[in-house]
Amino acid sequence: MIIVENFVEKAFRLIYGRCYDPTTTEDPESLGPHVVSALDLGVPAIAHDLSYFDTTFQVPEGLSRHVVSSMEVQANWYRELLEAWEEATPPPKTREEAARLVIQTLKGDEQAEVEGLLAFYGLPHPPPPPPPPTFIQVSAESPSSLPEGIQFELHTLPIDAKDVGDGDGMTIYVSTADPQESKSIPREVLLAVDQRLEVRGRKNSKRADALHRQIINLGYRFINHQNGEILARKYRIRLRGIDAPEMSMPFGNEAKDELVKLVRDRCLRMLVYEIDQYGRIIADVFCDGIFVQEAMLKKGFAWHHKAFDQRLALATWEKEAMEKRVGLWASPNPEKPWEWKKKNRREEKASILS
Repeated sequence: MIIVENFVEKAFRLIYGRCYDPTTTEDPESLGPHVVSALDLGVPAIAHDLSYFDTTFQVPEGLSRHVVSSMEVQANWYRELLEAWEEATPPPKTREEAARLVIQTLKGDEQAEVEGLLAFYGLPHPPPPPPPPTFIQVSAESPSSLPEGIQFELHTLPIDAKDVGDGDGMTIYVSTADPQESKSIPREVLLAVDQRLEVRGRKNSKRADALHRQIINLGYRFINHQNGEILARKYRIRLRGIDAPEMSMPFGNEAKDELVKLVRDRCLRMLVYEIDQYGRIIADVFCDGIFVQEAMLKKGFAWHHKAFDQRLALATWEKEAMEKRVGLWASPNPEKPWEWKKKNRREEKASILS
């Protein structure tokens, strides 16, 4: 009886924070499937289960009817959710707030698994989107509702530092479990995936590796994630509206390092405007609510490329960095990347002709 009372008290502390002052306790026989009286779904249920996990390291038994991940993976979810819940100020009070915390915390996991967890607690999936960044008004609805000029959105898997090429470009991977991606997987990729699964079952690793190389050549690859593999599509990204120093220019390495710090191990949201002549996606990039181009300009690790993007906000952020003399603006007259590339092309051409 005392144990159940402690669980319920701790659950309500997770819901209401430190201001909660328990005055009554529940009879354990009245408690619902999540050991929460009367309210067996929503915020009280998940708050109780998190407090129960904190005490026993056990996840709810019924969860496995909604998800397929192992108990070990489920335990990792609850460990991460417990930490996020306790750090939230204030803690979630509504189903929408709780759902948003779950999705944000488990954003690197399979969408179907996160939706199964939300369904288990009767939480909306996806919840109503939070207010978009102040820089640009973007709806989280289907691409048809996006502002003019944006073709579609991409939501990436966690970014590997080695996939950041320089201060304004990177390679990203998007899970093919994403509804947008699942509709467009080439038949050759699907066939190679099926064949690889079959030969791996026969322990033919050499043939499996060859099939994976074939899949990679087709623009896809398997990525290790959450104790398993995810088939993902590869995209090359160019940050819209800015130009960072080339790697062989002064501040080239510093610009790349700054971009790595911003995106490493994080899932990104990309608003895609176009595909350039090199097959790169031209996009605005957001990371945990941070507009990446804004951060790079304010730190002084990129120029506003006015010839291709006339947004006033970008010019303002560049001016702020210039006035503070931060990053590359610490140099008295830093060379612009597009001028540096033009000069190098002329020198290469002259060298060939001579």
